[in-house]
Amino acid sequence: MPAKPHLNLVFIGHVDHGKSTTVGRILYDTGHVDPHVLEQFKKEAEQKGKATFEFAWVMDRVKEERERGLTIDVAHQKFETDKIYFTIIDAPGHRDFVKNMITGTSQADGAVLVVSAAEGVQAQTKEHIFLARTLGVAQLIVAVNKMDATQPPFSEARFNQIKTEVSGLLKAVGYKVDDILFVPTSSYKGENITKAPGQMTWYKGPTLIDVLNTLKEPPKPTDKPLRLPVQDVYSITGIGTVPVGRVETGVMKPGMKVTFQPADKVGEIKSIEMHHEQIPEAVPGDNVGFNVRGVEKKDIRRGDVVGPVDNPPTVAKSFTAQIIVLNHPSVITPGYTPVFHAHTAQVACTFEELLKKLDQRTGETKEEKPEFLKTGDAAVVKIRPTKPMVIEPFKQFPQLGRFAIRDMGQTVAAGQVIDVEKR
Repeated sequence: MPAKPHLNLVFIGHVDHGKSTTVGRILYDTGHVDPHVLEQFKKEAEQKGKATFEFAWVMDRVKEERERGLTIDVAHQKFETDKIYFTIIDAPGHRDFVKNMITGTSQADGAVLVVSAAEGVQAQTKEHIFLARTLGVAQLIVAVNKMDATQPPFSEARFNQIKTEVSGLLKAVGYKVDDILFVPTSSYKGENITKAPGQMTWYKGPTLIDVLNTLKEPPKPTDKPLRLPVQDVYSITGIGTVPVGRVETGVMKPGMKVTFQPADKVGEIKSIEMHHEQIPEAVPGDNVGFNVRGVEKKDIRRGDVVGPVDNPPTVAKSFTAQIIVLNHPSVITPGYTPVFHAHTAQVACTFEELLKKLDQRTGETKEEKPEFLKTGDAAVVKIRPTKPMVIEPFKQFPQLGRFAIRDMGQTVAAGQVIDVEKR
């Protein structure tokens, strides 16, 4: 029995539109949650005045989240259908928690955008669509949830109205709307999640699970040069230096000569281990430890990237990028130096130039050389790292071309690299 394809799936959308309930319902209906546990949650939810929250609590195990009725941290949960093995990343819709949403979404192979049929499109529905696009989530499914709460209940007209509105937003940021499936659901009532809807006789399409089964495992970019961002480095007695990380692109084999950048150290791969077993090669998605000869532990660190000697990772002197400002308390002006998080690196970088402000709907230039950027703005900017860092153009290496910008304990912006000026 070959291993099922594995996909990371993120649920995005405005707060209280039913993301956690949808996830809880999927886990429950696919047999990943014990009915006793759900019954217990239901009692607790009613006692706390949070009736209907029981499914959401399947994911929100943290006490604080239950009290507030919000999803704060990115919770990871696994489930499988008959075709695919999924890791769910339940992304918070709430504003303060957008940073976790970025870390979750940048790892996602597919996204389910949950839009409530009762409340309709909200500010964060738009923001999350733009984020998913900017962070490179190619496969998107739209669940039009809470269909039981429309007037009249399960209204086809309301479903079509929301579909039209959301399609406009998706088209505006560059999604091909013809490829995107819209599914009417009522997660709380269990309508059209794993079984065909009883109440929406007008709907003849697939259930949410059927649609999830159509998602494609992302191709493993083995044809590209090796890129492995280092997560940790160990020195193991009798073996030597052992860096650990996840292969993003290319193939790593024993005997290869590799370079660590920006440390600028060269070594030879002696052996590779995954789950404590030696393996003959490592491919994209593999989390591995590898013994490397000719490099000492003190020479390399987290944030360095491994690549072949003849195609080394790009060390940036500066780079241009497209960003979206998510949440900045004042304004961003040239000279601003927050911390950029890209792959495993965290480097303070300076905004050198604000090149142009973009219209989020069309991507057209709205203003050349703006004086400042504020929350909600999308822009093209020139960035200069304060110390050497590896970053690659998004078009060539998407995995190393995305970043989040953090300052004052929050994520202020996210973006992707257009072009790199090499050191």
